Amino acid sequence: MKIQSFAVTALAAVAMLTAATSNRQVTQNAKSPSADTSVAIGGTHITIEYNAPSARGRKVEGGLIPYAEIYRMGADAATTMTTDKDIIIGDLKVPAGVHTLYLEAAGGGAPWQLVVNNQTKQWGTIYDKDKDLGRTAMKVTKLDSMVETFKITLAGKVLSVEWGNSKAAVPIKAE
Repeated sequence: MKIQSFAVTALAAVAMLTAATSNRQVTQNAKSPSADTSVAIGGTHITIEYNAPSARGRKVEGGLIPYAEIYRMGADAATTMTTDKDIIIGDLKVPAGVHTLYLEAAGGGAPWQLVVNNQTKQWGTIYDKDKDLGRTAMKVTKLDSMVETFKITLAGKVLSVEWGNSKAAVPIKAE
């Protein structure tokens, strides 16, 4: 009975977090549909909401994801991450609440940087460096096959971004 009760409570918490996020302006864009990913690590619930563009024949690395510039991690409104408790992403402590995620990619196999920003509810191309909470390195690996549609995944204790021929990943844990 305790296991069933715990499962019901956990599912309700995830549903409430997902329903409560509305921290991001949702757009109806057939070419870059809304997407989300969630994970529960211990008693901590994390949700990332974004729009998922497709390459459609365009260059991804060094193109749609520019090198040495801030990329909005998706399309349309800024990508948001909502966490109900403090977490650690890579070596960056992130307090509970709503944050915007950006990416700074580097060429030549150098680590990419996940940028966690405190500005919220803005369009994805609006970036204010002064509101950065911080940055943490993401390990980049080359994929065997091309990923057509941008994808963010929270699985286990890893946050990963896949698009084009690259996957960037960083560990994530509850504090």
